[in-house]
Amino acid sequence: MSKTDKIYCIGCGAALQSTAPDQPGYLPAKTFQKYLQQDQLNELYCQRCFRLRHYNEVAELPLNDVDFQNLLTAIGHQRALVVYVVDIFNFSGSVIRSLRQYIGHNPVLLVGNKIDLLPSSFNKNKIKNWLQQQAKRLGLHPVAIQLISAKKLSQIDQLLATIEQYRQQQDVYVIGMTNVGKSTLINAILQARTEFKELVTTSNFPGTTLNEIRIPLAQGGDLVDTPGILDAHQMSSYLTTSDLKYIAPQTEIHPRVFQLQPQQTLFFAGLARLDFLQGPPSTFVAYVENHLYLHRTKLSHADLFYQRQIGQLLTPPHDPKSFVLQEHTLTIKQKSDVLLAGLGWVVVAAGITIKVYLPQGLKPTVRPALIN
Repeated sequence: MSKTDKIYCIGCGAALQSTAPDQPGYLPAKTFQKYLQQDQLNELYCQRCFRLRHYNEVAELPLNDVDFQNLLTAIGHQRALVVYVVDIFNFSGSVIRSLRQYIGHNPVLLVGNKIDLLPSSFNKNKIKNWLQQQAKRLGLHPVAIQLISAKKLSQIDQLLATIEQYRQQQDVYVIGMTNVGKSTLINAILQARTEFKELVTTSNFPGTTLNEIRIPLAQGGDLVDTPGILDAHQMSSYLTTSDLKYIAPQTEIHPRVFQLQPQQTLFFAGLARLDFLQGPPSTFVAYVENHLYLHRTKLSHADLFYQRQIGQLLTPPHDPKSFVLQEHTLTIKQKSDVLLAGLGWVVVAAGITIKVYLPQGLKPTVRPALIN
């Protein structure tokens, strides 16, 4: 089998080839011949997808973000419905700031995924309103906004009805940044409407989908899973694959409550830090992955504690040498969620001043608190 064969991995979309094990789409020639003899070429996964699906082993591949962006730009040259998937838990890491550049004037259906991670105390209407505001800032005017859980198959039927309402028998492109759950959503749709239970390869690792994956729809048109756009300015870009589990919740988040006095510090493992500088004693509520280590200490001890414990008690990161935290001072005027660039967020009270430390290149953002 050569790179010119028009056979693609059904898990990631890469063209299958048997000559370069370190490149996308590699499949041993013997395996290909076995499936060829059994006339099962429509069931082929590349070696990387096979290992990822069965053993949770990820193979690092040279990923070219320019190629991904060129592929998405082609959407703007045709008529289609664009389903833009964002991660509710990590909105800042979900933003495609040049989305209109890719998709032209095509209508956008904004989908907030991973609603299952949020406690029931969160007001879903507030979340929708906040997503509407963020879309407006990006120059988008979605035809609709829907909240779903692709993993839990929640609201999938309603989403499909909305897609049918707006697609007008045209192709439907599912786009988004890496790890927002696009491929999980595709599998949820397949499970809802076909005999397939899981076709597209999914994982917490960036760059799982490597090419378009097209699935025919009833009444014409295709449902198209596209590669996730890579962004160096995401928390995941600073971590090894083994550390990604610390920032990617798989179950409902349990809020962790801290009563802090001024001049106290809260560490989020070694990935972030919050200093309470000024204001009355206040309650801080952290919404981060349930197993992420949090540590409270005095501000006067914080620098020395960090130097001694980074990569030890404050893990992740496991490789602190290339990990530099940059400070950002914020004055909070109303009860707010301070978003920690994909790590989660902290609910803080009004009338206080804090200093937030994040990896260099990342910035905290502030929104009105979304709790009831």
